[in-house]
Amino acid sequence: MVSSTLLRFIYPPPESVFLTAMSMVSIVSLVIAGLMEISGSSMMHYSKIFNTSKKNVKSKMIEFSGRNGMLLAYFPAFVAAVAALALMQNQGLRFTLLTSAVAVHFFKRLFEVLFIHKYSGSMPLDTVIIISGSYFLFAVSVIYSQHLAAEFKEPIIDLKHAGTATFLVGITGNFYHHYLLSKLRKEGEKQYKIPQGGLFHLVICPHYLFEITGFIGISCISQTVYALSFTFGSSAYLTGRSYATRKWYLSKFKDFPKDIKALIPFVF
Repeated sequence: MVSSTLLRFIYPPPESVFLTAMSMVSIVSLVIAGLMEISGSSMMHYSKIFNTSKKNVKSKMIEFSGRNGMLLAYFPAFVAAVAALALMQNQGLRFTLLTSAVAVHFFKRLFEVLFIHKYSGSMPLDTVIIISGSYFLFAVSVIYSQHLAAEFKEPIIDLKHAGTATFLVGITGNFYHHYLLSKLRKEGEKQYKIPQGGLFHLVICPHYLFEITGFIGISCISQTVYALSFTFGSSAYLTGRSYATRKWYLSKFKDFPKDIKALIPFVF
């Protein structure tokens, strides 16, 4: 049962087997994925960490270029959010803010794939399917959860405006640090470098820190159990991934500053 104190901040969980299952799946699967990142056994076969540690492994799976793989990963979730905005009107300000935030989140990702990120590797089909399916289910679930929440009374403590501001801070900071990463290598260069600028002098993954901030903003806009569950799970996964990223930089660069943390300045 959700305590009365918690119900001051979130809607009661709807009687939906689908959303109950998705909330549990989000927490369990993402926490496990984060632990696997820490142990160095990630199932997500992409990024410099995987490509370096698994470079001698030949895959028989169909592969996409990094750019095409990520486009396929993000596009279904973006379409789901835009469709909800177009087809589910008059659902109230909170629903509009939540659905708009999800649409903007995935639009930004698609924009970065097309115009910001530089890719040197490939993505196997199974990784594309897992990422695409996960994000699509997130978009559908968080929007559906918000739709069902309309039958309940609003939480006593309204966080949607604070959540909108938090989301904007998160998505802006994430985009800025992705832009800095994209400028590390000039055209034709393939060697990796230690990131500079922004918060990179404090943590090696400020883009993950701001991504978590963005998801916290979405949770505050939504104030539903599912959104909170996904944010918790995503935070656990990105924490594990940031730990693995810092470990990779320490192994590849002898001059990597030891005082640069993984995710949280001065702490972790």
